Amino acid sequence: MEKETVLVGLSGGVDSAATAVILKEQGYHVIGATMLIWDPSLPVPKNGHQKNACLAPEKEDLSEIEAIVKKLQIDFLTVDCREEYRHTVLDNFRLEYSCGRTPNPCVLCNSLIKFGVLPSAAAKQGVKFDKFATGHYARVEKDEKTGKYLLKKALDLSRDQSYFLHRLKQEQLAHVLFPLGDKHKPEIREKAREAGLVVADKEDSMDFYCGDYNDLLNFPNKPGDMVTLDGKVIGKHDGIWNYTIGKRKGLGLSGFAEPMYVVKIDADKNQVIIGPKSALYSNTLRADHVSWIAGEPPAEKFDCEIKIRNLHLPAKAQVQVNPDGSFTATFEAPQMSITAGQSAVLYQEDVVLGGGIIL
Repeated sequence: MEKETVLVGLSGGVDSAATAVILKEQGYHVIGATMLIWDPSLPVPKNGHQKNACLAPEKEDLSEIEAIVKKLQIDFLTVDCREEYRHTVLDNFRLEYSCGRTPNPCVLCNSLIKFGVLPSAAAKQGVKFDKFATGHYARVEKDEKTGKYLLKKALDLSRDQSYFLHRLKQEQLAHVLFPLGDKHKPEIREKAREAGLVVADKEDSMDFYCGDYNDLLNFPNKPGDMVTLDGKVIGKHDGIWNYTIGKRKGLGLSGFAEPMYVVKIDADKNQVIIGPKSALYSNTLRADHVSWIAGEPPAEKFDCEIKIRNLHLPAKAQVQVNPDGSFTATFEAPQMSITAGQSAVLYQEDVVLGGGIIL
């Protein structure tokens, strides 16, 4: 029987490198692929703050990747995704912040670039492969009853990345492999050491960009009022994009009986609204731009758990799917800092149902 070929997305980190090692050991013919997303025309300081970030100059990572593919003796190609990344991820990033929302660029990048443009462009370059694999900590299983693919949490919940993958479609899940989904990080580092890879102890990538986000936004100052919940002006700001829900430090406020937080951002009025911690809690949210793993919601109304950001502990809620395709979630207990622009991701036990962008 002929070996299946797997295209592995290589980032220069230990997880993707170990993915290639594991698949090769399992008998697959492995081809490495790296997406180029760094645009040198971006107006960011050349001061090294971008280290260990997805959006960073790729020279160092490429040299590490070349060492990996040489050691593993696998084929390798680079795919230029810069134009698509700029239009799909960075333009959306800037738009969301200008509207007073706080986006998660990794969610869009995964569904549209990493699992979309990268394998598609590789195929257009004439690379033939059966599956696409990455070093994400998540699992995919086929439900034999429905014939549909399930996206599930990783066994190691401290590493689970299913939150960032909730917008993947059935056709993507049908051809994806996540070899790290049933493993723990120490196993992965040891696997890389055994293979003689220099990235075995490399630090994890912590963010999509490790500098100041204003480097990427590059907005001119747009002063406005900082107000209390009752509309009293108590200060000024230079731009709503400098604030996110729950921010406390650096507000430059004093004279209040209790700590004050950013509790709302009103783009139409160009206002940052502050209030006490109690004002950060809410029982409900509404989300649009909804994506369902199965292609449709499980029911018009159902119970589940929801993560309102990646590091949020899933909270029990009831979801109502609205006629316009959005959904409204009502939590059993109030949740802190529900933030417009972030993804609300829905789970039933370890299965990802889908998610949407919080309005």
